[in-house]
Amino acid sequence: MSIENKVVYITGGTKGIGFGIAKALVEAGLKVAISGRKLEDAKDAKTRLLKEARLADGALADQGHVLAIASDVRDFNDEQRAVEGIVATFGKLDVVIANAGLGKFAPVDQLSLEDWNAMIATNLTGVFHTLKASVEELKKNTGYYISIASLAGTNFFAGGSGYNASKFGVVGFTQAAMLDLRDYGVKTTTIMPGSVTSHFNDHEPNDADGWKIQPSDIGQMILDLLKMNPNVLPSKIEVRPTRTK
Repeated sequence: MSIENKVVYITGGTKGIGFGIAKALVEAGLKVAISGRKLEDAKDAKTRLLKEARLADGALADQGHVLAIASDVRDFNDEQRAVEGIVATFGKLDVVIANAGLGKFAPVDQLSLEDWNAMIATNLTGVFHTLKASVEELKKNTGYYISIASLAGTNFFAGGSGYNASKFGVVGFTQAAMLDLRDYGVKTTTIMPGSVTSHFNDHEPNDADGWKIQPSDIGQMILDLLKMNPNVLPSKIEVRPTRTK
């Protein structure tokens, strides 16, 4: 399947997994829009991409490859404006990657209402908002919708009640959406990573993270999905580090 001239939208693309995906896709020659809650963060990420991303011929990516957008996935109107901006800039939208997410961990009797609501609104409702805002473009362009879930979407753990609930929800939502959209030619996949080197939960990546999945690995996985035969759909992918440390 050709990826030439594909346009991609990545939510939460300013750092971590989202930034790693964006870098891999820009280096493959795709046009990529990245969003963050603050436009300044999205613009900073764009600047980093333009400094770091190397195209196949060794040249740096140019301004025409990357679009920085401010959007809070908790706000459907923000996501609508983001999609409209992408189409106005690039003329279309082919691939949407719902990556924005957060985690707050505490025993259920200590988990605050604010943290519960923030996770459900971002991790689950935000995934719906992103697809709802983009689905007609995806149907028009025989597109691809990918959600970044987690192994926490199938494996529960103590202190993870809110996070588990949101990620179990993402997996169920995306799999049901896959059934709804497949006859339009729209592919839908949820990726469920284990430990990834990222800034998740206020972690600062360091040398001790070398055993983990790298954001670039998720980026390569998405490139492989986009190049796959149109008749083949890996609808749910669990991915773990080879080792535990």
